[in-house]
Amino acid sequence: MHPKNRIPVHPGEVLLHEFLEPLGVTQKELAEHIGVPIQRVNEIVRGRRGVSSETAWLLAEALGTTPEFWMNLQVQHGLALSRPKRGIKRLRRTA
Repeated sequence: MHPKNRIPVHPGEVLLHEFLEPLGVTQKELAEHIGVPIQRVNEIVRGRRGVSSETAWLLAEALGTTPEFWMNLQVQHGLALSRPKRGIKRLRRTA
C-alpha cells in the first residue's frame, strides 16, 4: 500500500545524493562513463525524466546496483504521482 500523503523520491534524487555526490562524480562524468548524452543524466537528476529500462541497466552496472533497484524507484514515484483523486468501488461478480 502506498502512503497517500507522501510522494516517494524521484530516482534522480537518489542518483545525485546517494551515488554521484558521495563518489565525487559529476553528471558529465557519469554520462560519458555509461555512454549517454549528458542531457539524459541531467534530466533524470532534475526529476524531469524517468529512468528507462535501458538506463536502469547502465546505472546498475556502473554503480554496483541492480536494474530492479532503479526501476522500483521509478515505478513507486510514478504510481504515487498518478494516484486517482477518486476511489473506485471493487468490481463484484453479479451472477
